[in-house]
Amino acid sequence: MLRWLPATARGVAASIIIGLNTLLVCIFFIPFALVKLLIPVPAIRKLTDHCLIWLANAWVSVNHGWMTAVQKLDWHVSGLEDLNPRGWYLVSCNHQSWADIVILQRVLQGHIPFLKFFLKRELIYVPVIGFAWWALDFPFMRRGGKTLATAAADLATARKSCEKFRHIPTSVINFLEGTRFTAAKHATQHSPYQHLLKPKSGGAAIALATMGDLFNAMLDVTIVYPGGTPTFWQVMCGQMGKVVIEVKSIQIPAEHIQGAASGDPRARALIQRWLNDLWKEKDSRIGELLGKPAQNPEA
Repeated sequence: MLRWLPATARGVAASIIIGLNTLLVCIFFIPFALVKLLIPVPAIRKLTDHCLIWLANAWVSVNHGWMTAVQKLDWHVSGLEDLNPRGWYLVSCNHQSWADIVILQRVLQGHIPFLKFFLKRELIYVPVIGFAWWALDFPFMRRGGKTLATAAADLATARKSCEKFRHIPTSVINFLEGTRFTAAKHATQHSPYQHLLKPKSGGAAIALATMGDLFNAMLDVTIVYPGGTPTFWQVMCGQMGKVVIEVKSIQIPAEHIQGAASGDPRARALIQRWLNDLWKEKDSRIGELLGKPAQNPEA
């Protein structure tokens, strides 16, 4: 246990554990990733995917270990009943801190398949961990393409990544806001929500177009830090505070799946409207959890 150490010392210890954990797991990734790359046989690929996901889950478990070591976790979690660890899920969540990721990975671990994220294409070049994301088939997307051709090519790449998920139970998580919430971004964006940025439908539409027929449900996750949103350094120092995580299982409308799969240009607008409505409800719920009721914004 590290709780007796000063906060800064806890942060340094946690940083060392994170670094060693990430480095060791990525080293163990190498043989399985090479086999996966060099022997493109479905049965071999499925086996290596299972091994890689097992290693990724071990990484998540170690992260939970150091979080427990530096502080007594005060997590209030609801909505995990009746989830299927062998199913397929589209997961959405509001995004405030890098802490969101390690918290979500641990809270949902064992209840649904390992989370796969939509990532900016540039992140594939991040040393060590970029290799891990590639080996795990995380979808890489180029945001804000300058031409229709580059945007179409990027969507095709993301679609190809999602196609791989059809062969092994997968949870695809999409932070619909596209970035972490800050007061400055909220003001610049003129968001109609009190506690959220505007949701973007691009990643969700791609996931629905590619594997919408497989999804058991959409998991709408709301994460709130009543004592203030912590930085990742504060999390490592044992200063996370109370965290409320609510998981809500939502049936995905069949028309959105069919429209996205058919390429109907009207489908994107319908999906956006659906997400706006979900975001309006989430905004109200966050206000309740924070004791700051939303002001009935129009989304």
